[in-house]
Amino acid sequence: MKSVLRPAILLWFAAFLTLLAQPVRADERPGNPAKPTHCVVLLHGIGGFALLLKPMELSLEEQGYFVANVTYPSLSDSIESLAVEAVEEGLQRCSAQGLSRIHFVTHSMGGILVRQYLSQESIAGLERVVMLAPPNQGSRFADYLGDSPLGKVYEPDALAQLGTGEESVPRRLDAPDFELGIIAGTRNLRKLIPGAPSDPSDGVVTVDETKAPGMKDFLLAPATHTTIIWSGEVQRQTAHFLRTGRFDHSSPED
Repeated sequence: MKSVLRPAILLWFAAFLTLLAQPVRADERPGNPAKPTHCVVLLHGIGGFALLLKPMELSLEEQGYFVANVTYPSLSDSIESLAVEAVEEGLQRCSAQGLSRIHFVTHSMGGILVRQYLSQESIAGLERVVMLAPPNQGSRFADYLGDSPLGKVYEPDALAQLGTGEESVPRRLDAPDFELGIIAGTRNLRKLIPGAPSDPSDGVVTVDETKAPGMKDFLLAPATHTTIIWSGEVQRQTAHFLRTGRFDHSSPED
C-alpha cells in the first residue's frame, strides 16, 4: 500500500504547490471580521493529510472563517473510530476559539466520518456541511481495490468499509438530517487508472455514488477525485453554500 500511496502523495503535493495561491473572486467576499464568528472543520479523505486541504483552508480564512484543518490516521483504524477522533479534534479546536457556530467541509471519506459521527452523537451549533466527492452510496472502486492483489495483502479497515458490500458503512447510515451540499467531480482518468469507474465519475467515485437522500443542493465540477479540492471554483462554491445554503447555479462553470 505504501508503494502505491507515495506517487499519489507526490502528485498531490506538486499540484498543491501550483494551486496554493488560487484567488477568490473579490465579489464573493462577505468581508473579513476582526474576529471570526464561525468555525469550519476540514476533514481529508483516506490516505490524505491536512496539507492537501491548505488551499481550501486559506480560501475560507479569507472569507472570514476560523478553520480547523484536521489530520487523522486514515489508514490505521475503522471508520467508527476515525470519526470520533477526527470530528472531536475539530470541535475541540473550534471550542478553544470560543466558537459555537460549526460547519464542515470534507473530501471523500471525510464526509462519511461526519455522517458516522452524527449517527451516534449530536453537534451543538452545527450549521452547514459541504462534501466534496463523498462515497455516500459506497464506492465500487473501493471494492476493486479490496479485491486486487495488493488489497488481498493489505487493506486498511476504513477502505474495506467504503465499498458496496456487507461491510459498507455509507450504505447503512441514515439519511443526513443537516444542511448538506455535495460537489461531485466529472473528470474521469479511467484510461490511466486500472479499475476506475466507467460511469460518469471523478475517476474514483461515480456521480451517483456521491449523492445522499435529503441533500439540500448538488453541483458538478470538472475535476478529478484529487483535484476537486484545489479548484478555485469549488472553493468559491463551497464558501457560497456555507454562507447561503445553496450553490451558485448562475456560475458559467455549473
